[in-house]
Amino acid sequence: MQRRNFLKTLGAGAAGVAAAPFVSTAKAQETITWDMVTSWPRNFPALGTGANEFAQRVEALSGGRMRIRVHGAGELVPAMEVFDAVAAGTAEMGHSAAYYWRGKVAASQFFTAVPFGMNTTETNAWLYHGGGQELWDEIYAKHNLKPFAVGNTGTQMAGWFKKEINSLSDMQGIRLRLPGLAGEAMNRIGVTTVNMPASEIFTSLQTGVLDAADWVGPYNDMALGLHQVTDYYYTSVWNEPSAVLEGTVNLDAWNALPDDLKAVVREAAKASNLSMISEFAYRNAQALETLVEEHGVQLRTFPEDVMQALYEASMEVVQAQVDGDPESARVYESYLAFQKLVRPFSDIGEYAYLKSRDAVGA
Repeated sequence: MQRRNFLKTLGAGAAGVAAAPFVSTAKAQETITWDMVTSWPRNFPALGTGANEFAQRVEALSGGRMRIRVHGAGELVPAMEVFDAVAAGTAEMGHSAAYYWRGKVAASQFFTAVPFGMNTTETNAWLYHGGGQELWDEIYAKHNLKPFAVGNTGTQMAGWFKKEINSLSDMQGIRLRLPGLAGEAMNRIGVTTVNMPASEIFTSLQTGVLDAADWVGPYNDMALGLHQVTDYYYTSVWNEPSAVLEGTVNLDAWNALPDDLKAVVREAAKASNLSMISEFAYRNAQALETLVEEHGVQLRTFPEDVMQALYEASMEVVQAQVDGDPESARVYESYLAFQKLVRPFSDIGEYAYLKSRDAVGA
């Protein structure tokens, strides 16, 4: 044990001398150390711990040649400044969600979630096999960034509401935390949406700054305590049928890596993506049971007129985005073409199976 600690100390010392930012070559005995800034509180369930696990995979797969120090939101930079910090080289890497940067890169929203769009399996297929990753690379390179999918929450709930929604008129004037294209769609049906980091949501609901909030799903929502300050949990999935979490790498730092360490980062990202999807499937199931059975949370679904209005508004928002931004048009053309390709099989495969399972009471 002492010898192991001594060797680790030696490695850390070597990093301090040899691992200057963006060194172009790395010998086997040298250690490259990166800082990763995130949009999540340190060690926040699944999101923060997912960033930690990615860093651990990189170190393990590289045989200790590469280390990543993970920083929670606000430790080095604020939660909503990850994009700029990594692009500028303040940190070599970030972990966040692409739709937070819509004011900087309008097309980024399509790489997180599209209302009424593809599910998690379909989205991963688009990124890995349908040209999505190549488009993402091309767009982010203009901002000195290299992006990866480093996690996915799966389907997200519609959110927590202080009052029951019985018709479209009940949505008017609600102040809701909801980012991305879905937030813009909500605005079109009379809701006022804002974006804010996780650390501010509970207090904003508690003090009346917000009337409702979308965060993620049962596991993360319970961790924030949202069930303590709202009465109704709306499970209607429309806003984020899949939610990709992005890892961004400063492009200069990326280009400085030797090819084998680039491969390590790529494979660690893929493994972390799958791991987080699996963890959310498990943890959300546990948390939902706890919320309902132990905390008496009331589950609700939006009425039909609300869902229809949200669909129509979502299509308008996406079309406006496409019409006003050439990059968004290119990305959505690829996204939509892939969705049309995979949907027939999804319908006769997973969707048909789930209906059959329900029909027989399995």
